[in-house]
Amino acid sequence: MKKLFSQDTIYIDKSKIVNAGRGVFAGRDIKKGETIESCPIIEISKDNTSSLGESILVTYFFYFGKNKERSGIALGFGSIYNHSYTPNAKFVIKSQKKLIEFIALKDIKKDTEITFNYKGTGSSTNSPLWFE
Repeated sequence: MKKLFSQDTIYIDKSKIVNAGRGVFAGRDIKKGETIESCPIIEISKDNTSSLGESILVTYFFYFGKNKERSGIALGFGSIYNHSYTPNAKFVIKSQKKLIEFIALKDIKKDTEITFNYKGTGSSTNSPLWFE
């Protein structure tokens, strides 16, 4: 397994998004196309997913696979990033490596909250989120 190093690129603080709680912020200027963070994923089996349906943890799942049939929780700051329909980052799941990478869609200034579209890049603003 490839070594994953922590970095000083990001930090967690109170989000400025209404009712969002915590968020992930840029600790320095981040360039468009730069990998912000690589997070290991703990895959959740279908058996465990059904028993977690009532748990708050379900709101932190990432769904992936050809038909979104797999789910997992991102370690690191991965499950703390907030949603925006005008995101400054995207995520790429590398299921073979059990990783999720967060990548800047545009230049991000220091102390700016980093967000991604929970529905995926290019999704409509009229499309409700899975938990709404």
